[in-house]
Amino acid sequence: MSTHHPHARVPETLFADAEREARWRARFHAARVSVPDWALDAPDRNIYVSNASGVWEVYAWDRATDTHRQVTDRPNGTLHATTSPDGRWVWWFDDTDGDEFGTWVREPFSAPEGDTTPDGDTAPDGDAAPDGDTAPGVGGAGEAASARTAATVFPDIGAGYPAGLEIGHEVVALGVSTDDGSALYAHRDGSTTRFYTSDQDADVSALSRDERLLAIGHAEHGDSRHPAVRVLACDDFRTVGEKWDGEGKGLAALAFSPRRGDPRLLVQHERHGREELLVWDVEADTETELDLGLPGEVVGDWYPDADALLIVHFHQGRSELYRYELDSGVLTALETPPGRIGGAGARPDGSVEYSWSDAATPPLVRVRDADGTDRVLITPPGERPPESSPVTDAFVDGPGGRVHALVSRPEGARDDRPLPTAFLLHGGPHAADEDRFSAYRAVWLDAGFAVVEVNYRGSTGYGSAWRDAIEGRPGLTELEDVAAVHDWAVDSGLAEKDRCVVGGASWGGYLTLLALGTQPQRWAAGVAGVPVADYVAAYADEMEPLRAFDRALFGGSPSEVPAVYDACSPLTYVDEVRAPVLVLAGDNDPRCPIRQIENYLDRLAARGIDYEFYRYDAGHGSLVIAETITQVATEVHFAMRAVGLS
Repeated sequence: MSTHHPHARVPETLFADAEREARWRARFHAARVSVPDWALDAPDRNIYVSNASGVWEVYAWDRATDTHRQVTDRPNGTLHATTSPDGRWVWWFDDTDGDEFGTWVREPFSAPEGDTTPDGDTAPDGDAAPDGDTAPGVGGAGEAASARTAATVFPDIGAGYPAGLEIGHEVVALGVSTDDGSALYAHRDGSTTRFYTSDQDADVSALSRDERLLAIGHAEHGDSRHPAVRVLACDDFRTVGEKWDGEGKGLAALAFSPRRGDPRLLVQHERHGREELLVWDVEADTETELDLGLPGEVVGDWYPDADALLIVHFHQGRSELYRYELDSGVLTALETPPGRIGGAGARPDGSVEYSWSDAATPPLVRVRDADGTDRVLITPPGERPPESSPVTDAFVDGPGGRVHALVSRPEGARDDRPLPTAFLLHGGPHAADEDRFSAYRAVWLDAGFAVVEVNYRGSTGYGSAWRDAIEGRPGLTELEDVAAVHDWAVDSGLAEKDRCVVGGASWGGYLTLLALGTQPQRWAAGVAGVPVADYVAAYADEMEPLRAFDRALFGGSPSEVPAVYDACSPLTYVDEVRAPVLVLAGDNDPRCPIRQIENYLDRLAARGIDYEFYRYDAGHGSLVIAETITQVATEVHFAMRAVGLS
């Protein structure tokens, strides 16, 4: 580091009130697990990720014996894993300290003698997320076997960033991305073949049930944000089918039919201005677009009999489940309360397992049986996390159209008095804030802030035009929408004008720093986690898949469109920053690398701006719960001091 930056102040406690202090920490400490994923031909063999050990790791669950074991045990955690279709193996991605660069390894699903977890209690839950926004899960676990039994599967391929993995009984296909571009490999009959290379983005997407066909995504046309789909024959890798819908219209191969010999591929498309579904018979080269009559965007997967699809529909910050009959076109709602579906899958018996939460209610994984009975899949051990406050909707006229925001008020806050307000901006940018349980949102409410979450242009779920409106002017476009919502919040009496904080992580951290420089009059403080701060330096150091994304978003590389990068980089506006700034960053982050953050902090230091820096030994966020709690306490304490709440 060229400058000694002031360390962030880490409070021992956030709140003097012991009950309030215990409540916010309990939401993060509660054990949680992801929705279980089962082996295709051995559905009793499941894996999930859980924070039961205090770190997010991979667990195996044998439903036949109701036994669980911790598979991985690494200092910075493990999130990416899958099973072989026969259930014999657990595959997981082995990187270094969260840098996302590594290799796939595998180990037996069954534990070595003495390694099963004695406590079989578990509770599958919502999406595993290091911010603690999922529900309680497993109890304690025995020693992980991974250190002794895991082995790199294909050492001849070499390390890289993961770009898809499809495992069959006879064929394994996987993708690797490096600074040289993308390479796709297939392993069959004891030998490994590199069947595809490109300097553009590419990935392995789907393998047919009989292992004759392999779908890949690619950006040979130069736009990784709107990929094309190609289907290859697994015996000689000749092209069997190709789909590209043209400029600005992406395709994603989701899954082949689960029936052997069935060449139908489920594809997500955006031909009509939003993400919808089609079924493509690859060998007959015929397709059927599915007109579901739903107002929002959809994703789907097959029921095991391949006669129906399980649909997740997202609209205005909430999601819901449907079953769609392919022959009759009948769409049936699988009734769930308004909120968020965090994951869903249809099992061979026709039941559907899914996670559900809303802003007030911690999530659980539930099961809807084929007869329509809906119940909690497994009761979590220990205490449920404390609930939080609900969200309400705000629709605000912005320069690019109506902006949707989610608004929360602290419990007991008076409606006739404006509040210190935290504008928490989501990452992505192609993501969205939802009516879901968030331990992170909840602690800001506990601290006395109102919370506003803005689904600015660039967010997903509001149509292709809304998502792509930031092209050629990223950052500045989103902040126009944030400004419109900020004006509404002040004018409506929700937000106290001089006590508004802006914060976020990843793309949200980038927007935070950009907002502090381009809208200095609006913000009393900024909290930027793992941000882009100097876009030119970030492009030089970041992982290649993100360079491809940036080229598509900005219209080229920094050398090709330097004016765009200059206009959209927080570093350009650092001299306009007035408010105190907290920046958090990981040493091993391949997405928002540390050097470009140091460049920005050096400029703050030269100006004598009030700022603090929290640096930690991990990647793009932490999977260690104690570390997450420390960071959250640091963030909220910083903001409380800035607006006079502490």
